[in-house]
Amino acid sequence: MSVYTQDELVRFASAVYGALGVATEAALTLADSLAQADAWGHPSHGVLRTFWYAKRIVSGATRLDSAPEVVVDARALAVVDGHNGIGQVVAQTAMQEAVDRAKQFGVGAVAVRQSGHFGTAMYFTRQAAQQGCVALVSTNASPAMAPWGGLEKRVGTNPWSVAAPAGRYPPMLLDIANTAVARGKLYVAQQRGEPIPLGWAMDAEGQPTTDPAAGIAGTILPMAGHKGYAIATLMDVLSGVLSGSRFGEDVVGPYEPDGDSGVGHLMIALDIAACRPLADFNADMERYIDRLKATPTAPGVEAVHYPGELEAGAEARHRVEGIALPDATVLALNREAALLGVPPLAPRG
Repeated sequence: MSVYTQDELVRFASAVYGALGVATEAALTLADSLAQADAWGHPSHGVLRTFWYAKRIVSGATRLDSAPEVVVDARALAVVDGHNGIGQVVAQTAMQEAVDRAKQFGVGAVAVRQSGHFGTAMYFTRQAAQQGCVALVSTNASPAMAPWGGLEKRVGTNPWSVAAPAGRYPPMLLDIANTAVARGKLYVAQQRGEPIPLGWAMDAEGQPTTDPAAGIAGTILPMAGHKGYAIATLMDVLSGVLSGSRFGEDVVGPYEPDGDSGVGHLMIALDIAACRPLADFNADMERYIDRLKATPTAPGVEAVHYPGELEAGAEARHRVEGIALPDATVLALNREAALLGVPPLAPRG
């Protein structure tokens, strides 16, 4: 394992995208979303993915000559067309659009079509929470799981996130896929040469597997059985069907270097101050979290955590200790970077 600061990871990834012709601000947004995932302790969505996005830029599947465009303006509601641009840039623009409309109307809802994979959903809901909003984001994704009882991939992980400010505490953040795990965790296990737990995936024949490669070739299992499958389909309706984007097996993910993504999102922001004084909301959030954390713990459990607390703790710890990346990941990143003339990642200290 090699250790890096978050800033070093941002500089590396943004240099890669800059070498491919991505504008400076867009390159920083994309790079920051990856490094932030590593800082939160979610390497499945971290700089591991740097060249997954790069390959789609090189192929032209992700367009650099486009910008997000508001194509429907209905006061509190809008539709944004991402024109197959960088997913993180499209999503950040749409989230801010939702916040701006919430500040004007109390609620802002933005449906997004023709976007791309945008990394961690809570990267965007946190953006809204930091501006005094409760936010919900849903997105669809390329096929990863079979419909309940089926064998073939037809439904994406279709993750969603909810965030709220929490007074003296870091924001409450939920970010979950509707599968047992995000597919990226199988890629992490594969790179580390580690087995995956039973219950994460099944192979192409429908048999449970601990082999990450077999799970990638097969299907990821839904969380909570049929419930995860049902939630995933409804998130696809909110994200893809409602926005007029692709849905189901027509969505192309970041794992493929070619083909328009056609990813759809839904961004909703609620202005807390339109409902009640923000200070009162924050005070109640503090009391709520205090009560959660005061709950007596079960045997073997050190502490009760609220959603987003572990990520906030990981981020604080990584600011001091740095972020450790597997040597195989660093080797792969540096090999690709050398082809672009980008300086390699050098371990800190």
